[in-house]
Amino acid sequence: MCKRPERIPVFRFADRYCNFFRKEGIGYMKLKKFGSTEQKIYDLVLPVVNQLGYLVWDVRFEKKGADWELTVFIDKETEGITIDDCERVTNPVSDLLDQYDPIPQSYRLSVSSPGLEADLIRESHFDACIGCEVRVRGIRNFDDGSREIIGVLTDWDKESVTLQTQQETVILPFSGIAFVKLYFEF
Repeated sequence: MCKRPERIPVFRFADRYCNFFRKEGIGYMKLKKFGSTEQKIYDLVLPVVNQLGYLVWDVRFEKKGADWELTVFIDKETEGITIDDCERVTNPVSDLLDQYDPIPQSYRLSVSSPGLEADLIRESHFDACIGCEVRVRGIRNFDDGSREIIGVLTDWDKESVTLQTQQETVILPFSGIAFVKLYFEF
């Protein structure tokens, strides 16, 4: 089992850090860039969420149908997130957002867990999940003919992820990856 650190820092990536993920053509994995609204919300809620004993895994501000939705994903270092945890965080975060009113339009707030199979989309996620079992889906089939590979994340850099599968060590370039998620066998 992988152990997440006390605090998972979320970075706003400058262009110089993301250039290696910008490729010509369609489909490739990129580390997420924070929009200015997401960064503002992250900076605002981080101290409150940390003070309550939780980590901020991600913040998303997305259009869903006709409405906007702000989702704050929380996590804990040792155990999973429950509905009670989400409720415990929702009111203080909502009060804070009401006080500072950082988003001009109306939106729906939700506080959620990133889930057992959380997306790894930031540098901090990859750093925190070294030693964790992950599932990597390719844009196309990998060299061995499979579309997905499950293994332990042993390393990563600006161009690839390295997994230890049951059979071998595999290096997969980001240019051929659709997503990387934590893996949990049900």
